[in-house]
Amino acid sequence: MMLKLKHTAIAIGISCLTISVSHATEVQIRTVLGDVNINLFDNTTPQTVENFLSYVNSGAYANNVVHRSEPGFVIQAGAFQYNAAFPLDSVPTGSAVENEPELSNRRGTIAMAKLSGNPDSATSQWFINLSDNSANLDVQNGGFTVFGQVLDDGMDIIDQIAALNRFDLGGAANATPLRNYSQADLAAGVDVTDEHLVIITDVVVTDAATVTHAELNPPANTLINQDNSGGGNSGGSGGSVGLFGLFGLLGLAVLRFTRNWYKLFV
Repeated sequence: MMLKLKHTAIAIGISCLTISVSHATEVQIRTVLGDVNINLFDNTTPQTVENFLSYVNSGAYANNVVHRSEPGFVIQAGAFQYNAAFPLDSVPTGSAVENEPELSNRRGTIAMAKLSGNPDSATSQWFINLSDNSANLDVQNGGFTVFGQVLDDGMDIIDQIAALNRFDLGGAANATPLRNYSQADLAAGVDVTDEHLVIITDVVVTDAATVTHAELNPPANTLINQDNSGGGNSGGSGGSVGLFGLFGLLGLAVLRFTRNWYKLFV
């Protein structure tokens, strides 16, 4: 069923602290560790939500892999699908979406990843903020577009993912969280399978109503107009933001998963 998204522009003064959101689709990210419900901000970031839902409706996020985890910073997905064998398949991407940096990158928000130095380059990849990353991500590269917020106890699932050991699987997957996989497995040469990957089995729309969770008042991005002459590598939670761009570029490459490439992050 086609989703009707209302595209209503909202003017935000730099002094605004919150934005009242009245139109919001709710989706559920179904992972092997549990389900995460997310309220999308259709009215505030209409183009980004429409772009995200186009990938949802196409099935691009079915059997998707959380390919990046940066503890205290973000987890990232939307780039690769696991179809019962390696190498992982890259998600086919459409046209990039225009940047909409209206909301702040706070803990529990979902935002679009993009190429370094190109504010309007987001396609399929997204990340969830593990901390308040506003000082960094609200200003870098034109600001990273927040388009939704994790609901209820969904961050418990996200934190479980972030707590997993990370392994270098090569290419863009060089900080990949794995389940039931240890240093001992690495030393024994145990191959990585779907039993180890953090797989998103699907992302589905659970409520397409025009009013969902109207009580939410996400903080506005009040930093976007500040001078950002420092480029894409400023400090803050998680360090360099330029990694988002790097992952976007490397995501175009074909990943090879061989035993010799597995390396544990400690």
